[in-house]
Amino acid sequence: MTSSKPLPYTVTQGNQLLRAVPPEQLKHWAPYLELVELPLGLPVYEPGAQLTHVYFPITAIVSLLYVMENGASAEIAIVGNDGVVGISLFMGGNSTSSRGVVQSAGTALQLPASELLSEFDRGGPVLHLLLRYTQALITQMTQTAVCNRHHTLHQQLCRWLLLSLDRLPGNELVMTQELIGNMLGVRRAGVTIEAQKLQESGAIRYRRGRITVLDRSKLERFTCECYEAVRRECARLLPPETPA
Repeated sequence: MTSSKPLPYTVTQGNQLLRAVPPEQLKHWAPYLELVELPLGLPVYEPGAQLTHVYFPITAIVSLLYVMENGASAEIAIVGNDGVVGISLFMGGNSTSSRGVVQSAGTALQLPASELLSEFDRGGPVLHLLLRYTQALITQMTQTAVCNRHHTLHQQLCRWLLLSLDRLPGNELVMTQELIGNMLGVRRAGVTIEAQKLQESGAIRYRRGRITVLDRSKLERFTCECYEAVRRECARLLPPETPA
């Protein structure tokens, strides 16, 4: 299903990648872009499934998870208003081994896979933009693997909160501790302890599945080098966050 009329330009401006797409291409995509709600926990795609659409998040965040044979999973990257969900489509395959799950509820712009693939195959600015984004996402995946192996759960949680905050329009995440544990690949009890420490420090407030960041500077002090490495690479490769 496509939108019955072109979306307001201000809607497409809510996603960093779409802001950098040439105006003539965005005009061509306008009839196919559909504003959709992504509720918390929704599976956007499953391992091995053929991708029919890609998603440009606006206020939602999608977590990319690798799922083991026994059902256990761990997050490898997150995608918010900085990017697009579904890079495997233009990287050589119609499916992926990961799982995409909505980590923070919100909105996204949905585009048929065929439209994105057609423009990617044509080459030009869109191709180069998507490849730069993919390089930034690979950096996030690599740094996540290093962080999970060498840094404490406290540091990992702070990194995760900061990366999520960077991809949201506000300072609040709707997120259960159980879901955070699934993302980080740890038990809920461990997340509970570390979240309590952050709350006692005044960095966050956690109530009924809502995490409000009260002092970002404290999270930046508590986290490890991995957050800054990802932030720096994204700033180098991707368009500015503020509209031109």
